[in-house]
Amino acid sequence: MSPRPERLEADVAIVGAGPVGLTLAMDLAQRGCSVVVLETRQRGEPPNVKCNHVAARTMEQFRRLGVAADVRNAGLPPDYPNDVVFRTAVTGVELARIHIPARATRYTDTSGPDGWWPTPEPPHRINQIYLEPILFAHAEARRGVTIRNRAEATSFEQDERGVTVQARDLDSGAALVVQAQYLIGCDGGRSMVRKAIGAAFVGTPVIQKVQSTYIRAPDLLARVSGRPAWCCYAYNPRRSGVCFAIDGRETFLIHNHFHPSEDDFDAVDRDASIRHILGVGADFRYDVISKEDWIGRRLVAERFRERRVFICGDAAHLWVPYAGYGMNAGIADAMNLSWHLASHLAGWAEGAVLDAYEIERLPITDQVSRFAMDHAQQMIKARGAVPRRIEEPGAEGDAIRAAFGRESYDLNVQQFCCAGLNFGYFYDRSPLIAYDGEPAPVYSMGSFTPSTVPGCRAPHFRVADGRSLHDACGPDYTLLRFDTSVATERLVEAARARRVPLAVLDVPRGVAPTEYRHALVLVRADQHVGWRGDTVPDDAIAWVERLRGAVPLTDRSPS
Repeated sequence: MSPRPERLEADVAIVGAGPVGLTLAMDLAQRGCSVVVLETRQRGEPPNVKCNHVAARTMEQFRRLGVAADVRNAGLPPDYPNDVVFRTAVTGVELARIHIPARATRYTDTSGPDGWWPTPEPPHRINQIYLEPILFAHAEARRGVTIRNRAEATSFEQDERGVTVQARDLDSGAALVVQAQYLIGCDGGRSMVRKAIGAAFVGTPVIQKVQSTYIRAPDLLARVSGRPAWCCYAYNPRRSGVCFAIDGRETFLIHNHFHPSEDDFDAVDRDASIRHILGVGADFRYDVISKEDWIGRRLVAERFRERRVFICGDAAHLWVPYAGYGMNAGIADAMNLSWHLASHLAGWAEGAVLDAYEIERLPITDQVSRFAMDHAQQMIKARGAVPRRIEEPGAEGDAIRAAFGRESYDLNVQQFCCAGLNFGYFYDRSPLIAYDGEPAPVYSMGSFTPSTVPGCRAPHFRVADGRSLHDACGPDYTLLRFDTSVATERLVEAARARRVPLAVLDVPRGVAPTEYRHALVLVRADQHVGWRGDTVPDDAIAWVERLRGAVPLTDRSPS
């Protein structure tokens, strides 16, 4: 007779303990939910060497979760330049440089192209092998979070009462059952959860083929002339690729981008390609730590939910990792879903609030995927247009290098300093947002216009006591009041009657930027604007009902 399986119970079950799953678990726990996370890897087993960039919006969320300082203090050495440089080879002639400050001066050096960004947390360059252990330690220490390593979720069933997840211990083979009210798949591009809910990937299956090699090369930095850089794009007629500094001393990740005519991974000489990208001869020694061949795609799931089951991150979307927005988009998914789920589990939001997750996030991930694909196509074109004489000495060669350097800078500054992807995206069809007819400003990968149009990110500023707006706002809804003569008691009472958490923050008019044109602006937990107005709505209860998902999806009239 088989032994009875171990049983665990939680409000939410999460499959996958990568950065997305761990961030989701932390935020749910901080909001009072119990969580079980199932992860196939051993505890402490390092992830693949990828995801080299934590976006400003993600750092803002890490700040709220109390992990930003630990993340900021990890990765490259404090004084190692986070610049992006363009060279004829890693050890070759420099063509151009995008200045991104080292972490030691990240808060004070505003001279780079992202130095003006309106945020309390600039982006941070750190590889996932350093980021993930920090997130794991914080998640594991959270009250209400249980992480089971070497546990594989194999199937699940759901009904009106919850979700039952069947899993097995990969070491002992023992069965494990997790009973939860909701299940979230953060289990990557091959997601079991996505497949089980029948959500197909749609898009472009092949954009770019890449050989990635993680190497140890203690002598490489000594061969680089000038200042080192976090990222180096190597352009020469033999091979173009990218080299990322991982530890700032001896480990590097090299991406060898295939030419459009190259299709077979085994047919491309990995060692020769690496030496062409680095600009070194046969006498240079390096060790391969790991290697991976992969295909850049643009794929977005046709839906993100099936009743009580959701998908986030790579389980929901995959694209070429330009602008570093794969993991970061997944974390944005997680923080959006976490707030919706927690509000419903706390009892103050209707079940319909969960509809907002897919309605809000799916269009945004589709937009970002197209930005990334378009940039990938431009990069493929640029690699194919490397001048044959780019390494030629003398004045003519200098002119060729200067022109190609300018082109490389202009093309890539928008992805490495992608203000639009951080601060420009907006939700234009959410059932939780009261729109007022003014369209949100358009944005691109690299640019945006700050706005308080409902659905946009609330423009950042520091309140009168010097705190960041994000630090001053409450964990759920915060009503910014710029005119204290406007009485808000009816809204506060209506929110209290429906148990909706609503904080009121008075802000003197001269403190906020000019985009705040209204007397009242409602800011959501994710820093997006939920409503604005100069007077309190006539029907305060109807206003609150929208916030908690009690307004039918067909009714999106202004409140």
